[in-house]
Amino acid sequence: MSQSHTLLINADDKPELLERLLRIVRHRGFRLTSLDMHHSDNGNAVEITLAVQSDRPVSNLQTQLDKLWDVSRVRLLPQEQQ
Repeated sequence: MSQSHTLLINADDKPELLERLLRIVRHRGFRLTSLDMHHSDNGNAVEITLAVQSDRPVSNLQTQLDKLWDVSRVRLLPQEQQ
């Protein structure tokens, strides 16, 4: 059965960032169900909320996203916050 997860990502605001994030989501076998992005006050950083579904372990996706050099932090939100 497919499980839903929500990830909160803090990253530098770079033109190629979303493309890289989405490529990793797809290559790791996750289906994107929701995406929300907000710029920080100074405009140099973004906060992205990704909702995904898959039978695969979300820890694999979290680890791969955290390896991106633009990404400063990846947090898995608890189920009750989703």
